[in-house]
Amino acid sequence: MLKEETVNALNEQMRKEFYSSYLYLSMSGHFEQIGLKGFAHWMFVQYQEETDHALKFFNYLKSQGSRINLMDIKEPEHEWSSILMVFNETLNHEQYVTSCINDLVDISEKSKDRATWNFLQWFVDEQIEEEENVRNVIDQLNLIDDNKSALFLLDKEIGQRIYVPLAAGQTGK
Repeated sequence: MLKEETVNALNEQMRKEFYSSYLYLSMSGHFEQIGLKGFAHWMFVQYQEETDHALKFFNYLKSQGSRINLMDIKEPEHEWSSILMVFNETLNHEQYVTSCINDLVDISEKSKDRATWNFLQWFVDEQIEEEENVRNVIDQLNLIDDNKSALFLLDKEIGQRIYVPLAAGQTGK
């Protein structure tokens, strides 16, 4: 049985993951609106992945017989002044999520909750990948600067990203 502090922290992280999902869906809509279908698709994949992450917390809490508390999700931004601003915000957000995951690991270590610690290791690894993916896009955006032809090509390339749903075992089902 999970300690109350752990249950509360996991429910809060689930809320943060749903917010991430909501934020990336908003970014996807923004890119659709300005005609960047590839960037819109990339962010839609982010939305799908973050939804999976939230459900992973939901299913873990369920598997532990713990209380599930769905909380309010604040409204995300809807407009950005540049593509680079969107991805800088994305990187900052992913770094924030990484710090939250690390805090959860600390809670599990403090309470000697090895099952939760083990569960969280997937997220530790995932956050390394999340931050790297966003940094790669930022690097490419910085390279192309204001070159519209290069932006067109990057939009096509980034639109090739494929959503890979988590397997049943990975979602905690």
